[in-house]
Amino acid sequence: MPTAITIRQVPGKPGQVYYPLEHMQLLEPSPKGDEVVVKITAAALNHRDLFLRQHLYPGTTFGVPLLADGTGIVTATGSSPEAKKWQGKKVVINPGSGWKDDPEGPEAAKGYAILGGTKANPLGTLGETVTIGASELEEAPSHLSSVEAAALPLTGLTAWRAVMTKSGNAKPGRNILITGIGGGVALMALLFASAAGANVFVSSGSQEKLQKAKALGAAGGVNYKEEGWEKKLMAQMPAERKMLDAIIDGAGGDIVGQGAKMLRPGGTIVVYGMTQGPKMPFLMSAVLKNIDIRGSTMGSRKEFADMVKFVETKHLKPVISRTVRGLNNLDGIDSLFEDMKSGSQFGKLVIEVSQEGGSSKL
Repeated sequence: MPTAITIRQVPGKPGQVYYPLEHMQLLEPSPKGDEVVVKITAAALNHRDLFLRQHLYPGTTFGVPLLADGTGIVTATGSSPEAKKWQGKKVVINPGSGWKDDPEGPEAAKGYAILGGTKANPLGTLGETVTIGASELEEAPSHLSSVEAAALPLTGLTAWRAVMTKSGNAKPGRNILITGIGGGVALMALLFASAAGANVFVSSGSQEKLQKAKALGAAGGVNYKEEGWEKKLMAQMPAERKMLDAIIDGAGGDIVGQGAKMLRPGGTIVVYGMTQGPKMPFLMSAVLKNIDIRGSTMGSRKEFADMVKFVETKHLKPVISRTVRGLNNLDGIDSLFEDMKSGSQFGKLVIEVSQEGGSSKL
């Protein structure tokens, strides 16, 4: 029987507990009419997976494989023509369900159901196989390795919606600030905005991460730990456009107050996360400048397809921070979670589950 990794329940309060990883057995795959079996070659972590282990994520449960990011090879299909066309193809998996194409949000009555570790969806990608509807697949961009392709789905989709759908400023000559560079979403946002022709600026508490971001195409950057970093950033703006058009932010905190000083009138702040706390003040200074604050999370099935096509067309590559091999390597997988805890990663943290055309790395 195929194996996967889940979390094991131990006593503890949310935020204080840290659920250990454990192996679980999956049922032998038996795809129905429009389903396919994907042999997972690689899967990647997101911050939500750390929150699940800390019981800080809605619907945290046990006995469901972890992780929403995955790539692999279709090894079996159901009887429908839609399913059969995927046989043998290298694919990336849409990381959630319940959201087809409405630009405002999920159409499903129960909302968007992300893969991995919750009661909302019984599937996850940290296993040898996953059996899923054929409609949830996209062919993996041909220039990506399995490790790179696994790094794409959730962060790529989140960044795509924030930058391309919500900001309205992924255009040539526009100035976009991406905060907290180093995480998966922020890095994909940098790649997308830069490929769309925008001038991309970044912030980080690490000078090393700022230098790496510039090597990836950032036009400039600032260390937010330094006094007066906002003025230092504004000094880097191009002469013909001296203010920001948009900010893509995953921290929250004082971003509205800071943004009101740097954004042009009518500028946009897109918030896809609030790691500094669940509240964020909206100030009169932002109102007077007609600044828009737009929440953004994940994305639709259509946006996923658009994102994968853009990655293929532009030959973009997700940034990989570190990779470990094997589902039996619980210590190695745990070490990836430790990277995420400490914030030391620059890019995605990936588990190589099996080799393309080879056996599982158990």
